[in-house]
Amino acid sequence: MFQAVPGSRTLRQTTGALGAVALMALGAAPAVADDATPELVLGEIAPVTGLKPGNSFDVPVSFTNTGTEALGKVWLSYSLTQGLSHTELPSNCARYEVGSFDEAPSYSYAICEFDQSVEPGVVYAPETSQEFKALGKAYTDALRVAVAVDDPTPSEGVDEGPVPGTGPAVKLVERPDATPAAPGSGEHEGWDAADVPVQAVNTADFQVTGAQLKGKVGETLSFEVKFTNAGPAWVRRESGSGATKVVVKMPAGTTVTKAHGFCDKIATRTYECGTSQAWVDPGAGERYDFKLRIDKAVAGAEGSVKLAGEPRPFDENTANDTAAILLDVAGSGGSTGGGSADGGGSTGSTGGGDATATPSDDSTDGGGSTSSTGGSGTGGSSSVDGDLASTGSSSTLPLAGAAATAVAVGTGAVLVVRRRKIRQ
Repeated sequence: MFQAVPGSRTLRQTTGALGAVALMALGAAPAVADDATPELVLGEIAPVTGLKPGNSFDVPVSFTNTGTEALGKVWLSYSLTQGLSHTELPSNCARYEVGSFDEAPSYSYAICEFDQSVEPGVVYAPETSQEFKALGKAYTDALRVAVAVDDPTPSEGVDEGPVPGTGPAVKLVERPDATPAAPGSGEHEGWDAADVPVQAVNTADFQVTGAQLKGKVGETLSFEVKFTNAGPAWVRRESGSGATKVVVKMPAGTTVTKAHGFCDKIATRTYECGTSQAWVDPGAGERYDFKLRIDKAVAGAEGSVKLAGEPRPFDENTANDTAAILLDVAGSGGSTGGGSADGGGSTGSTGGGDATATPSDDSTDGGGSTSSTGGSGTGGSSSVDGDLASTGSSSTLPLAGAAATAVAVGTGAVLVVRRRKIRQ
């Protein structure tokens, strides 16, 4: 997901699964014209917990210039994950909306410029704390605060902005009651950042949809099963992991000739499927397409689709965590299974009810794959011959390149790297 600033001082207090989750990456510190080394150190910022959607909150921010010379200008920036929003910004601030890419979700980014002297050894803070709001989809969110001696305006990946603030301009004021950071305690030249977990009380309904298949012995059927987050919250996991896992078990008497690219074979006719990203928005999810050859009619045979993976304390509706894959083999006296293909008792599923398969011209050679058209991304397919192991990789996909975003303080450059699939 989001990558921490390389070598940054992350928040010492953390809650839940967030830990030291970061919102964006800052590059190497900018060069300075003289031998003096400007050092900025943020004060400690406590995590935010217990929010409800619609609540507003502020985060007091302070910092010290631990260098030896006064600074003529500094910038404070606030980055928010998509479950949070900025409220009215001062006129010396501007907001940017940055789109999702690689393992990073979209985020909202506000930059405030303070054109005033910042003396060494003095604690400063904005005269008014910036306010934020928890949106209806807030859950495991985060705020990143950064202070820098150079303009961190992003130059790439911006969907909207700059949008100037409309409120009264805010100045920095001295905080004589606060203890300044010690000289030389800065970890970076010209900037510092802290990552603040923001936890809201919310739910998200993860659900699966099965399929109803119909064909005759020897035919190969193309069909899909679905995973959907019916909301209202979005769910964000650690970078490098999937939003969830889905286990798909095919009915007896069949052979998978083509499996979705996010799915790996873990047992006979059984596949574990991941997601394209470490987060899933409300109303989004994945579609997993398969090709299945009917080898013989087996009385009572029935497949299933089940949610698996990490615990889901946010999901209070477990009735739709499992769905059936029903197979009606022509000439065998009707369906071989008697369950429900839509997960039973599900509400708000974007996938709807049954998925009816159609015969395919492909047979045991696997043929071409029908690509996924839903969810957060699409994947290729891997061929499977009988009960031999899937030719796909294991369910744990190493992520090549941990950093999703690098916004260089001083240049504002955002390095956009190629989107990769997360199959965990």
